[in-house]
Amino acid sequence: MAHLYLAAPQKSSGKTTLTIGLCREWRNRGLVVQPFKKGPDFIDPLWLTQAAGRACFNLDFHTMDRAEIAAAFGDELGTADLGLIEGNVGLFDSTDLAGANSNAELAKHLRAPVVLVVNCHGMARGIAPLLLGYRAFDPDLNLAGVVLNRVGGSRHAANLVRVVEHYTDLPMLGVLHRDDAIMIEERHLGLMPSNEADGAEAWIEGIRRRIADQVDLERLLTIAEQAPRPEPVPAPASPIADTGAPLRIGIARDAAFGFYYPDDLRALAAGGAELVSFSPLDDAEPPEVDAFFLGGGFPESRMAELEANRSMRQGIADFIAGGGPVYAECGGLMYLCAGLTWKGERRAMVGALKAEVEMRSRPQGRGYVRLRETADFPWPRAAQGCADIAAHEFHHSAVVQPDPSWTYGYDVLRGVGVDGAHDGIVQGNLLACYSHLRAVGGNRWTARFLAHIRRCLGD
Repeated sequence: MAHLYLAAPQKSSGKTTLTIGLCREWRNRGLVVQPFKKGPDFIDPLWLTQAAGRACFNLDFHTMDRAEIAAAFGDELGTADLGLIEGNVGLFDSTDLAGANSNAELAKHLRAPVVLVVNCHGMARGIAPLLLGYRAFDPDLNLAGVVLNRVGGSRHAANLVRVVEHYTDLPMLGVLHRDDAIMIEERHLGLMPSNEADGAEAWIEGIRRRIADQVDLERLLTIAEQAPRPEPVPAPASPIADTGAPLRIGIARDAAFGFYYPDDLRALAAGGAELVSFSPLDDAEPPEVDAFFLGGGFPESRMAELEANRSMRQGIADFIAGGGPVYAECGGLMYLCAGLTWKGERRAMVGALKAEVEMRSRPQGRGYVRLRETADFPWPRAAQGCADIAAHEFHHSAVVQPDPSWTYGYDVLRGVGVDGAHDGIVQGNLLACYSHLRAVGGNRWTARFLAHIRRCLGD
């Protein structure tokens, strides 16, 4: 149960690039590599999933308690040779003064050795106090070594290595020279997702070659193998499979839509659903299903193609108008509105929701949210009643002039949602949110959605 934690002093230091390369190189060497990502993220996990050939799972203090994190980590790692956890933001960054939700805390919780990836652009001798400070700040953290990234050339590399070896006792695990050819394009929500990137495999292969050439893979693997085994934690009870007739749920998956948590999809399947992937971009008509789950993505990047597929848009609109159950998140909500405007250009969307959506230059909702269900929430009630729900949102789009007659399934206690106070537009058997749910903690939304579908079907 070898494992490593890839962290950095700050974001955009190269953690994802290094983790992608390690996943693919060790996979090519015959190891079963299990990737993990800290926090609520869809884009990095898509790349890590493709590189490792194994679904990346998120570990998130906001939606999961510590026992659930440890149980999920141990369970997924138990069927792999090696686990790689990619951090988010900086190693010690946290809104909590004591760092309770930081990468460092997660690494200690999982007893994972930390490899620090440092962006060395414009840096020389100053790397020494940075590393010494990180070493001293939390003596309980197993800081196992450093990888220098974005190094300018051989002289820059030699000077950095000389400084690190003279002033610190941290093992040098690699020197990655700056290479724009392997940099993944970034856009307003971070990296371009691999399901949309042309030539994603070529990018991954290019990253793999450079990581294999410039990182001490054997020493890294030894560090991972010396990591303490995760402490055994009883896993939460698995959802009981539904004994009713099988359900078919259409899952939008293509270059415009692809933001789904793999454990959510697993929970839907365990609850008795057959997941039917379809493409709002390329398929002529929606599939014959009992319900739809329209996840997030970048519909704005393919809005001309989405508009051109009139038969698909009409089919989705007819399904909703006929009372078909649909759950839509973020990009899915955008697709269901009447029109989408970006960079001064408007394209028609499904039109089930009589409102316009505009892309804005700044984030309109970003980060963790807390929601409280209203009396209008359409799914069967949870056992605990109208519970507060931990979720997250990240969108540059905004609903223009929300319909004043809309009813909402959530009051927003923290975050933005649709209008700053509400989220979860309820229209017939449709629930459309900016917030992304996850079936962990006390929020087993997948079971409730399945119960809602069965109720709509009269089962």
